[in-house]
Amino acid sequence: MTELISSLLRGVGTGSVYALLALGFVIIYKSTRVINFAQPALMLAGAVLVSYLVGPLGFFVAVAVAVAATAMLALGLERSVVRPMIGKPVFIIAIITIGIDIALRNVVNGFIGTDVRQVGSPWGLQSVRFAGVSVQERHIAMLLTALVIITVLFLFFKYSRLGLAMRATAFDQETALSQGVSVSTVFALSWAIAGGMAAVAGVFVASNAGIDQQIWIVALKALPAIIIGGLESLEGAIIGGITVGVVESLVATYQSDFAPWLGSNFSVVSPYVVMLIVLMVRPYGLFGTKEVQRV
Repeated sequence: MTELISSLLRGVGTGSVYALLALGFVIIYKSTRVINFAQPALMLAGAVLVSYLVGPLGFFVAVAVAVAATAMLALGLERSVVRPMIGKPVFIIAIITIGIDIALRNVVNGFIGTDVRQVGSPWGLQSVRFAGVSVQERHIAMLLTALVIITVLFLFFKYSRLGLAMRATAFDQETALSQGVSVSTVFALSWAIAGGMAAVAGVFVASNAGIDQQIWIVALKALPAIIIGGLESLEGAIIGGITVGVVESLVATYQSDFAPWLGSNFSVVSPYVVMLIVLMVRPYGLFGTKEVQRV
């Protein structure tokens, strides 16, 4: 039982990071109807920036500066590359975001080099014990940080003027325009928010084993999360992210005992298996909106 609880807590902690990445995908998709495949590169850029700033500024100031800088980077990319493509087919814009991801990762990889860089997180891999259950401090930090960000985000969407504008644009762009909402500002803000959250997620991902040129692959775990939860659902992104983290952790813990024939790294692909099962049952995700077409 202790092992099960420890595995669940580990999964929830890791899943909260996936949830932050998934929220970035969903926020941009709800505003622009485009899946932003540049999120992995933004995550990598934020983590690398922290690794350079942590020495002179300290960890927490470095994270704040990196989040702001990554948000501005995402904003700049939207203004300079994505914005001119408005009106083009969504598929073309999605392909452009893949190009942004590849180009940005190539640039950032030059700052990583061949050595593994560290973000200097204060918790490292240290553990604490609650009622006999061992939990790593970084998983507690992941969960608490995600809870704070998600709470602030939902309050922003519910009570702020810009948040209401983003909700209106997500509901119907033409109606929002007719009511005086600046849709272009909403597009830019959605990219900035997603970039900032990607940077936070990158810091926690890097706190595990440092930053190398392959760390961006972790961000792809957000894709099963948004498919499971539904591309249009913020709540679904959160639940999908935690589901992915818990499934991955449980499979890593128990798969060798119950299904060793699946191989030692089946936990890596287990989120995609869950995604396929959900797609077969609910193609629009657990909390997604079912499309109805009139003929």
